[in-house]
Amino acid sequence: MNTIVTEIYESVLDGAQKVTAAKVTEAIESGLTAETILNDGLVKAMAEVGRLFEEGEYFVPEMLIAARAMQSGLTILKPILVAEDFKPIGKVAAGTVKGDLHDIGKNLVCMMLEGASFEIVDLGTDVKPEQFIEAVREQGCNIIAMSALLTTTMPNMKATIEALKEAGLRDQVKVMVGGAPLTDSFAAEIGADGYSPDASQAVALARRLA
Repeated sequence: MNTIVTEIYESVLDGAQKVTAAKVTEAIESGLTAETILNDGLVKAMAEVGRLFEEGEYFVPEMLIAARAMQSGLTILKPILVAEDFKPIGKVAAGTVKGDLHDIGKNLVCMMLEGASFEIVDLGTDVKPEQFIEAVREQGCNIIAMSALLTTTMPNMKATIEALKEAGLRDQVKVMVGGAPLTDSFAAEIGADGYSPDASQAVALARRLA
């Protein structure tokens, strides 16, 4: 691996935002393509962050800090990736469902997915079924990622899936769900395509669905 790319990789693992941004700029100026910097530096680093999280070496704070460092590099790369016509793996509409204002988990999932080469449409919190439908219809999202932390808002996940069916869009989009009170069986019961207990596994699930 190129020395600068290795330094980008290590700076993401260390959660060093300023170093990541500086090294990404340096890599661009040295003539490396944005795609190489993205895949070999940022994406590989976030894959390692996910592995460390699953093995219990990293926890949510370390994951968040690494994801923010990754984003500092991605912000610099984005215009160049657009110019190079880089194609993301998929386009994800993410949101915490109607009635629920919790967003830490959702934000982390968004950052992890972005670090894995997905394009993200972050709908925020308290997202109504119509907003998810609009993201599929108007913005071409092919994956919906719904989050809920309150058991009282979990039924709104099913309501969103039913709304997608009524709109004739269910077969055009994969639906993944997550959040502390959810289970695999709940996801199956409401007709979702998959459930992820955490941000790291959300990336693996999104890759399978895409």
